[in-house]
Amino acid sequence: MLFRKNTPFIESDLESVLKACREGSAQAQRVLFQQHFGYVKSICLRYASSPEESEDVLNEAFLKVFQNLSKYDEKQPFKPWLRTVVVNTAISHYRKHHKKQRDTVTLEDAPVARFDDNILENITADEILELVQQLRPDYRNVFMMYAVDGYGHREISEMLTINEATVRSHYARARARLQHLIKQYYPDLFPTDWEMKSYKQNEN
Repeated sequence: MLFRKNTPFIESDLESVLKACREGSAQAQRVLFQQHFGYVKSICLRYASSPEESEDVLNEAFLKVFQNLSKYDEKQPFKPWLRTVVVNTAISHYRKHHKKQRDTVTLEDAPVARFDDNILENITADEILELVQQLRPDYRNVFMMYAVDGYGHREISEMLTINEATVRSHYARARARLQHLIKQYYPDLFPTDWEMKSYKQNEN
């Protein structure tokens, strides 16, 4: 059971904290929560549609962390395991709350456009996050899993129970939609038609 014992531990020693958490120490669980809150929160925000939804995912994720600490292999780094639990929680939350929702924004089903990664260098991380949260949940999940959390197409396919072709399509369309949003909110980052024409003439 959670929050039962008061096992001694050393806050600066993760192994000690985790051991106390497994034994049900409420104090150790609070320490683990505080030490990893920012990291978990950043993941939740990437996968959620809103800050409010990210709070729900965060609470669910930490509950699963405490419930499944016995499955954590201490020989492996803790953060990757923690990230996997949080991402899986976010995916479960999506399946429960968004899977059956039909998206009516036809723009997201338009032909895929080329995405210029250099444009992202002129936008802050918080600004990018705000735009990413506007993506369709299934597109956003694939984009984040591949571009940010480093999962491969096959891993994403297995985790989301969709085929690899769909993963690739979702990722490409997420990039296209993101570029459209960047153009919409930050038009100054894109060259005008006159500038593009001038640039092409100079190239020739």
